[in-house]
Amino acid sequence: MTIEDDKYVVEVPRREIETGSVEPGETYRVALISDDSESSTQSSESEQNKSSGAPSEPQPPVEEGEIRYVEVEDIGKQGDGIARVERGYVIIVPDAEIGERVKVEITEVKSNFAVGEIIDEDF
Repeated sequence: MTIEDDKYVVEVPRREIETGSVEPGETYRVALISDDSESSTQSSESEQNKSSGAPSEPQPPVEEGEIRYVEVEDIGKQGDGIARVERGYVIIVPDAEIGERVKVEITEVKSNFAVGEIIDEDF
C-alpha cells in the first residue's frame, strides 16, 4: 500500500485484472487483516468458544452456481486442470490446460475443493 496525496493506494496483482475478478477504476471494499498472530489467535478462540465450543472450519470461498474467472495453474493426477482462488482454495476444472483462463460455473463444493465446469473459454 502506498500513499498518494490524500489517499492510500492498494496494489492488486495483474492476474486479478486479467481474469476479470477486479476492474480498473472501480471502487471495492477490502479487508485489512493484522499480522499480529497473538491477538488474532485469541479473538478466533473466543469466537469459537461462543458458538459451539469446538473449532470451526473456514467456509469455502465459493458456492454452487457461482460464476468465476480462473486461471489453470496445474494439472491434477487425473488430468484435470487445477485453479486456486482465495486462501489457496482449489477449483478443479475438467478438460482445461495449464495457463488457460476460463469462465467456470461452480457445480460442486467440498470443504477443501470445488469443481467448476467451463462455460466460456475466451474471455
